[in-house]
Amino acid sequence: MSEKEHKVSRRQFLTYTLMGVGGFMVAGAISPMVRFALDPALQAGGETEFVSVATVDDLTDEPQRFDFQLEIEDAWYTSEQSRTAWIYKDGNDIVALSPVCTHLGCTVNWEGSEDHPNQFYCPCHFGRFEKSGQNVAQTPPTRPLDLYEIEVRDGVVYLGSIIQRRSV
Repeated sequence: MSEKEHKVSRRQFLTYTLMGVGGFMVAGAISPMVRFALDPALQAGGETEFVSVATVDDLTDEPQRFDFQLEIEDAWYTSEQSRTAWIYKDGNDIVALSPVCTHLGCTVNWEGSEDHPNQFYCPCHFGRFEKSGQNVAQTPPTRPLDLYEIEVRDGVVYLGSIIQRRSV
């Protein structure tokens, strides 16, 4: 085939040109909207903000329950969630444990069973944890209670995100 057989008419040329320019204009107008809509969902998880929970003077060597509010941002939606931590002093260290049983997610209580004093007890399936959060052998939980990240500033205890612990 020769070049003469592949001629483009003036009308076809203008149609292709206008369609191309129009397509670029539409893409240019839509791309900021798409970016705006998808940006929150694509952002990497940022630093967890620490929340003031207690003062160091409030703590003892016995685990105490502290309830606090945590602001959660999930893409476009921001909400406050209630959280709980069992916090105590272990020498010069401060330990903050999650109350969520690692077996099936029930809530554990310190000294929740008269038969097992000085332990965390889960009433759902009789799970038990040592004061350190370590799971007791021969009970349903297969790993220790999770820990909270802790910061102490000016005598105030701040908790951050939960650190999942593996079985030992």
